[in-house]
Amino acid sequence: MSRIFMLVAVLLPIAGALLIVLIRPRSEKVRRRIVMLSVCATSLLVLAMLIRRPDGTLRLLRLTEDLSISLRLDGLACVFAGLVAFLWPLASLYALEYIKHEDGHNRFFTYYTGTYGVTLGIAMSSNLMTFYLFYEMLTLITLPLVMHTGDVRSIKAGKKYLTYSIGGAAMAFVGMMVLYVLGNTSLRFEYGGFLSPEDPRAGLLRGAYLLCFFGFGVKAAIFPFHGWLPAAGVAPTPVTALLHAVAVVKAGVFAIMRITFYCFGPALLAGTWAQTVAMAFAIFTIVFGSATALREQHLKRRLAYSTVSNLSYIVFGVTLMTPAGLAAGLSHMLFHGVMKITLFFCAGAVMYRTHREWVPELDGLGRKMPVTFAAFTVGSMALVGVPLLPGFLSKFGLATAAMAAGGIEPLLGVIALLISAVLTAAYLFIPVCNAFFPARDSAPPKGRHISDPNLYMTVPFAILILSMLALGVGSSSLVDVLGRIAAGTF
Repeated sequence: MSRIFMLVAVLLPIAGALLIVLIRPRSEKVRRRIVMLSVCATSLLVLAMLIRRPDGTLRLLRLTEDLSISLRLDGLACVFAGLVAFLWPLASLYALEYIKHEDGHNRFFTYYTGTYGVTLGIAMSSNLMTFYLFYEMLTLITLPLVMHTGDVRSIKAGKKYLTYSIGGAAMAFVGMMVLYVLGNTSLRFEYGGFLSPEDPRAGLLRGAYLLCFFGFGVKAAIFPFHGWLPAAGVAPTPVTALLHAVAVVKAGVFAIMRITFYCFGPALLAGTWAQTVAMAFAIFTIVFGSATALREQHLKRRLAYSTVSNLSYIVFGVTLMTPAGLAAGLSHMLFHGVMKITLFFCAGAVMYRTHREWVPELDGLGRKMPVTFAAFTVGSMALVGVPLLPGFLSKFGLATAAMAAGGIEPLLGVIALLISAVLTAAYLFIPVCNAFFPARDSAPPKGRHISDPNLYMTVPFAILILSMLALGVGSSSLVDVLGRIAAGTF
């Protein structure tokens, strides 16, 4: 009976979205209650399932003798679902204030709330066919959010997002079909994969892996398929936070984890040209994203290129194809979600209160918006990898796993991590210094409206800061669990 709660968790936020469509609330209070009740109830349900995990698989629809649409909450699913369940209520609370002065509130929260259910569907998919179905739904339901403002820039960004996503999904679908036909499998996720390196068609299967890697890698912003992510920064900040920290990009790296460890398997891939190609693109993207972020002067686009780089930290860990590498990748997926959503929330608060978007325009704002820039500073320190903060733990884990794996490619990956750490410190601490230590000849910011936003936006800041501090000094048990998941024993 407990398996049915997986379906309820997927449907509950979608039901909330449909309720907004049906009643079209004109009252902000009514809309707020629908959004927060459906989102918080879903997160509480997910928390209950994480505490007492449902056993087995819930089959929803049988497609063929082998293929079905079904849900299952295994260890890897618990990580992604837990991250989403923690961050979504904070993002929704923030969005209720941020979007208040824009048009189309009902339309916005219909898609924003519904996306939660689709993302949980991705997390709890029990096989690659179900995963692909929800993955495509995620593109369709987030597209209106990217184009929400309806201006020329947002429509152009939406078209770019759709083009990249459809192209990536097509590549992944071809790879999935090759896997289905040649692998003689139901596409059910199994730790370690279900293919043998002795298969006479192993070379073709490794090619299919790379098709899936780059296809799903579009949402993970792997170079050269990253272009949609900075372009999507024209969307409202709650949407970019959703894209960059919670749902879309994390669905991309989660997909790469699934196909690497639960479909094709390290036994087929490790030590082959397929692993080398995948790891090489991850390593290059780490440095490329950080270097481009340093050159970018628009604050949200700078954070977007930072996301491009940090997603490939996770992908690098996965492509090591060792349990230690996967555990480190999982750690960075969790920690990056908390760190990056904090930074985007801060950038959005600045835009909301001052309409300033560029790094040089931040001069002196730290004194006017102390809570916002305190959160930005803590988030920046964490993402750089300052000890006692979570970014240090995940980056140290990635470097340790790479050195343990041995070989020239992992060593190059460690060098890339070090270069990226230096660049990250530069592109994040420059805005912090501008905010708290403005140039002597700069004019101080003026206006009574320049202040920290209200509690709807600052309460998420406080919770996220406390979370980063807690994860930095007290996450040993969590890291142990991630290690067991990565080893297939949880």
